[in-house]
Amino acid sequence: MNIRHTLIAASALALAAGAASAQTIVIQPEQETVIREYIVEHPAPVVELPSDVAIEVGTTLPETIEVVPVEVPDVEPRYSYVRVEDRTLVVEPETRRVIHILD
Repeated sequence: MNIRHTLIAASALALAAGAASAQTIVIQPEQETVIREYIVEHPAPVVELPSDVAIEVGTTLPETIEVVPVEVPDVEPRYSYVRVEDRTLVVEPETRRVIHILD
């Protein structure tokens, strides 16, 4: 019975690790260049985040923060962005999760 519990725990850990890595979004360098150019050409207003919201990858932005879509046909998947202070946060539109920070 102890071996069974060990196998179940190991399987659960492997599934959780797989799910975490599946959620990681990597913006390729050529995509970053296109996104950066779009943002420079279509600047959004600077917004202020609530004090309890960290400016870091993985943070989920509250619904009160308006994100702007990146409308570039060559970039898949679709992204949105928001300007905060002197940074631009690239956001996954469906989850509102910060996936990349441009300085």
